[in-house]
Amino acid sequence: MKIRGKNRRCYLVSVARELRKGETKAEKIVWSLLRNRGLCGLKFRRQHQLGPFIVDFYCDELKLIIELDGEVHQDINQKERDLLRDNSLKSMGLTVLRFKNHEVLGNPELFLTKIEAFASQPPSPYL
Repeated sequence: MKIRGKNRRCYLVSVARELRKGETKAEKIVWSLLRNRGLCGLKFRRQHQLGPFIVDFYCDELKLIIELDGEVHQDINQKERDLLRDNSLKSMGLTVLRFKNHEVLGNPELFLTKIEAFASQPPSPYL
């Protein structure tokens, strides 16, 4: 059974709420760094719905999605699903940056440096 229209939006909103409640340690660290315009004055949202997807972190100003990948994303089938999802999001004019949880946990400063480098790039004329 497929959920469509308004019911799908309501369903995704409830899923996003549950994901926020059950955040991983890496997500907790990233959110503490990004929230309240903590990075370059940019507004980020967490577990944000974009079309049929819920993304980990989203900045509308940059059209930037940040995804944190745990162990489940090492599975070949999950990698294929992630690629299809990323391509769909890119077709919407969005940029997806993926980081492994252990990258964030091991060196949050490097994570921030990579996001700051992306934020400081001039916007692409092709978007």
